[in-house]
Amino acid sequence: MEIKDFIRKQRRIHKLTQTKLAQKAGVGLRFIRELEQGKATLRVDKVNQVLQLFGKTLGPTDWRPSTEETGEDGKERK
Repeated sequence: MEIKDFIRKQRRIHKLTQTKLAQKAGVGLRFIRELEQGKATLRVDKVNQVLQLFGKTLGPTDWRPSTEETGEDGKERK
């Protein structure tokens, strides 16, 4: 699930308007709108302010290319 979808779903579950969510998170209404629209460039600290209301946070995760992009040895296919 994408962050934009998670935020929208949680906001609705908790019966919050975008304005109320912005107030509770300490961010601007415009930020909430951009977040729910999936804007590609947003400040991570502000995203975390919103996510923390729902018990979540962004952080580093392991990433590995799918096996379709790499061979069994882990090397990239050409």
